[in-house]
Amino acid sequence: MYGKAFAPEYQGSLTTTLSVNSSLVDVLAAGTEQLRAAERSGCPRETARVGLAVAEAHRRLGHVADADREWKASYRAARTAGDAGAMAWALWSGGTLARQRGALTLAWRLLGFAAELGEHGGDILARGYSLAGLAETGRIQGDYEAVSALHEQLLAEARERGEARHTVWALEGIAQMHRNTGSYDTAYAMFEESAAIAAQADDRRGHAWALRGLADIVSVRDGDADRALELLAEAEVTCRTMNLMSALAYNHKMRGNVLYRAGRYAEARDIYQEALTEFRTMSEPRGEALARLGLVKSLARLGRDRDGTAADLAELACVLDRIGLRHARRMVDRARVELGITEDAEGATASPERLREAATA
Repeated sequence: MYGKAFAPEYQGSLTTTLSVNSSLVDVLAAGTEQLRAAERSGCPRETARVGLAVAEAHRRLGHVADADREWKASYRAARTAGDAGAMAWALWSGGTLARQRGALTLAWRLLGFAAELGEHGGDILARGYSLAGLAETGRIQGDYEAVSALHEQLLAEARERGEARHTVWALEGIAQMHRNTGSYDTAYAMFEESAAIAAQADDRRGHAWALRGLADIVSVRDGDADRALELLAEAEVTCRTMNLMSALAYNHKMRGNVLYRAGRYAEARDIYQEALTEFRTMSEPRGEALARLGLVKSLARLGRDRDGTAADLAELACVLDRIGLRHARRMVDRARVELGITEDAEGATASPERLREAATA
């Protein structure tokens, strides 16, 4: 049995005034007010704790520079107070921001320090969330072998504590790996379980992400575009209500995927362009690259010239190699095969072996 979901990143005086479902605009307003009060009172511990919520609200709203400033200020205040747990949470926020910005090496470093500080400071949740951040960083890089066991470990720990929000996160992460390796039935079952737990625990953010995962499976496995779009529309209501800008952009990117698979290329083009604009506004390079890939494929299906498509795919391959997103990089190779683009990023004809590898990746 799982209890009601809660948001451990809303700390100090915000613990009782904000919930996991609070609008990010409300979080930012309340957090900023309490942060100023803590600064005036000269209490570094409270400054660090409420500053974390401000940093996270800025990050999730796509205010990258503000988020970067606030997590660092939270860390400095926590260090002044000698509060190892608060230091761990600030580093977790910084590491999560680094991953969002595509700085994966920095994300690994900050999240690793956060996990160590959480353990030494006796903050089980800070340790767990930081390890989850490391697992998620490896997952989005496509290094499933390295992080699958950590995902499973964190899922078991969350289930044992009855912590709904973290259970939902772990289930969705594992489900995504199964989906990306072709185990659609297993992925669907896990997304379905995460949606049920999130609904039971009133975790609307987790529920919206689970619906997105279900929509993906319904589209790719069942070919049911209408049902997939219904699920995404339901999730979008939550994203807009809570001002979940990143989740909304990924929702739109998935809507593009569904439309593309259904052969509705003009509609897919338009929604990919919308998602691309949203990701660029948030300075989120991973989402931007994925939306660009969908846009390039849609334009190719609508008659764009082969040379322009090849050039864009080559550029995307370089971007994804630079960020270190191996799974997404393989998606570019599959797109080349799908669209009949037989030249690699350097303009040389790709070998038959490479094309066969791309087609089966």
